[in-house]
Amino acid sequence: MNFLRVPLESAGDFDDIIDVRTPLEFADDHIPGAINAPVLSNEERVIVGTMYKQVSAFDASRAGAAMVARNIAAHLETTFADRPRNWRPLIYCWRGGKRSESMTVVMNMVGWRARQLEGGYKTYRRDIVTSLDALPPMLDYIVLAGHTGSGKTRLLRALADVGAQTLDLEALAMHRGSVLGAVPDVRQPSQRSFDTSLIAALRGFDPRRPVFVEAESRRIGLITLPETLMASLRGTATCVEVSVPVEERVDLLVQEYGHLLAQPEHFRTQLLRLVPLHGRVVIDQWLALLDAGQQRELSEVLITKHYDPAYSRSSRKLLQGLATAIPFAFHPMAQDLRPQAQALLALTSTADASGCTVVPQV
Repeated sequence: MNFLRVPLESAGDFDDIIDVRTPLEFADDHIPGAINAPVLSNEERVIVGTMYKQVSAFDASRAGAAMVARNIAAHLETTFADRPRNWRPLIYCWRGGKRSESMTVVMNMVGWRARQLEGGYKTYRRDIVTSLDALPPMLDYIVLAGHTGSGKTRLLRALADVGAQTLDLEALAMHRGSVLGAVPDVRQPSQRSFDTSLIAALRGFDPRRPVFVEAESRRIGLITLPETLMASLRGTATCVEVSVPVEERVDLLVQEYGHLLAQPEHFRTQLLRLVPLHGRVVIDQWLALLDAGQQRELSEVLITKHYDPAYSRSSRKLLQGLATAIPFAFHPMAQDLRPQAQALLALTSTADASGCTVVPQV
């Protein structure tokens, strides 16, 4: 059946990409745009695997074949019932084995021009890993640095609104980056899924134009950023140091941590994670502010006692470009942030090679 197999480079030639792995495998990561049509359910795959180890390969194959046949029949009657005669699907499973081969053979028997992805998902994953090494250094970045509460994420989104190229790593990671950055009831993507989203974003950029991105540590919650990206951001990238008055930073944190204040037990758990850094006595004081509903006082103490010292300790070491950073006074609570974003675009486009700039009033 080798003639039915095609390389990853041909994936764009097909009408649909069909992932026949289990829903759990699909949820962990998949080729962008793929449709999940599992030939084995999560439970069925466990049954077949257990039978293979505890009974025999033959019995496992026989039971698995019956399950696969029933599931393929169900997909033909439902998921693919409306596909036209000239439909061309590309089928893949974990490594280009029996699951995708079975679906491919049956679809060709129907009359569709189905093909199987050579090497399956593992081939796609190898391509992603290779791209994680190759793509980040090919782009020019402008890194937004600044203390917590400076509204860098808001500025990044405003830049996108006025046409700048932006890479929102926290949005891709579904996490705000700090120890308090977890969003209640929102699960972060798997590392593989994040990698897929990151590569899709990087491939969409015009390398002739800069990409604005927030300064981040190597880890965003449970997600690890690729070393090649970190090296690009920490090395030769242009830096913009965003400055915001403390009162406005407190206002911003009160607003952005509102979801945590509405779930005080979750906030309490996050604060307790800071005990090794600040000691139990200090954290108990902060917990008392939380229990008393003193949102502004708690936000201010987090800024002055936790976030600002951490920024001072790490930022200068991690971002070489901060030594010649472009200063930018920002007001994140403004109703319309686009004029400020446009001012920053003008500022970064006119900055000379020495990093000397004239800061506009915004």
